[in-house]
Formats: sequence, structure tokens, C-alpha cells
Amino acid sequence: MGNHTPRDKCESMNVLLIGDIFGNPGRNAARKLLPGLKKKHQADFVIVNCENAAHGKGITDTTARDIFEAGADVLTGGNHIFAQRGCDDYIEKEHRLVRPINFPPGTIGRGSAVYNSEAGFQIAVINACGRVFMGNYDDPFRTVDREVERLRKITPLIFLDFHAEATSEKVAMGWYLDGRVTAVVGTHTHIPTADECILDQGTAYITDLGMTGPYDSVIGVDKDIILDSILTMRHTKFEVAQPRRVRICGVLVTADPLTGRATSIKRVREDLPDPTN
Repeated sequence: MGNHTPRDKCESMNVLLIGDIFGNPGRNAARKLLPGLKKKHQADFVIVNCENAAHGKGITDTTARDIFEAGADVLTGGNHIFAQRGCDDYIEKEHRLVRPINFPPGTIGRGSAVYNSEAGFQIAVINACGRVFMGNYDDPFRTVDREVERLRKITPLIFLDFHAEATSEKVAMGWYLDGRVTAVVGTHTHIPTADECILDQGTAYITDLGMTGPYDSVIGVDKDIILDSILTMRHTKFEVAQPRRVRICGVLVTADPLTGRATSIKRVREDLPDPTN
């Protein structure tokens, strides 16, 4: 893709991965904080999960544009990626957006793609959904396995956003791909985990990047609505929590661009100022 030449004597590159953007508060956090994080961490490439960006569920062309303008290079999805009516054409045409690769055959869009970083190196991005407590998707392990073998003929820099509910399934995927991809990062549960590490064969791993959005909530949803639903067993339409304690969460992965091996992974977290103070 393109005619980029890797910059001379580049010994490492930095990739910033940002967790689930939730509604307008999450997009606002990305707009205000992501440019500074890119500069601070000298990020060569930015991957952002967008599957909750539009009103807490799904993506639209407008919400995607918000995130791209904030500095994202690629958007990844998840089980809610098609939730917004009228999004199909956009997902089909936008090559910078990848949806889960293990959706049924014939699903519009793409499950992986290869991109050029600012440093001139090609980066492959894969998105996949877990099956435990999630849905009847194709086997993510075998599906991703085949795609990794194909992509390794193009570039050693491969990043997987594994959108899954069960921590055990995410950990298993990390070990399954250890040494064959640069990073396996979990999304979907909206809670940042403290288990970031480099696995034995050089793959960076974290169980969940966390949410970019309102944290005075129940994983992004108005907490009073959720509590009422739990306590009364009544179904109430979910609403995105009003922003007060809003933060951006993710990780910074540093890797050798020639081998694809990760050399470090660090959690990234920054809060927006509280507008009520």
C-alpha cells in the first residue's frame, strides 16, 4: 500500500491502542485528549475501538469522522458495530474501519487490513469477537490463525483487537498467538485491567484496554437506570451517562518494526477536567 519507505535506523515504533469509545462523552475525550497523547508518547500509529461510539451502541459516518479527526488511524469494532441503522454503506466503504473477522461469511466490511504508519512500516490490524457469553460467531481462534498466516507474508507487525466477554478466552487467545503477532488487546468489558505484559515469545498482551467515556456510570450507561433495572426487574431504555468523570484509556505498545516483537506495553489513562468543579 503506497510508496512509503521505512525511516532510516528506526529501531522501534510506538502504537497507541485506545479502548471502547462510549457515546458523545467518549468522543469528546478523544477529541480533547488523543492529540496530546499522540504527541506525548510519540505514537506512530493509533488504533481505536469505536463500536459504542454512536449513542453507546454502533457507529455512524459522523461519529467515525469525529474519532478520525481526533487522530485515529484505524477503527476497530465488535458485536454492536452494525447497531445503527444506515451504517452498512459506510462500513463497507471505509477501509480504515475493521469489523470482527469471524462474523458469518458474506458480512459486509473487512475483518483485517494492512496500513502504512507514519514511520513507513506496514501494520496489519485484525478485529475478532469472542464466543463465550457473546454469540454464535465463527471460531475466533481458527479464523484468526488463518488470517495471521496470510498477513505474516506481508508484515510482522500485526495487532489483534479481541472483543470478548470472558477473561479466560482473551488470555487463551494471547497465548495462542504468542510470538506470531505483535499484540493481543482485549476490548468489550469497558474495565481496564492491570495485567499488561510481554508474553514469552514477544507478544504484548492486556485483557482489556478499558473504556473511553463516562466512568461515573455502569460501563458507560446512566447508573440510576441500571440500578433501577436491577432492583425492580423492569426494563428501561439505556441512556449514556451524563459526563462528569470522563477519561480515555488504552495502552502504548513499543515494538521492533523488523521482527514484529513487542518490547514494552504500558497502560495509558488520562482524565478530562471535571466540568462541575
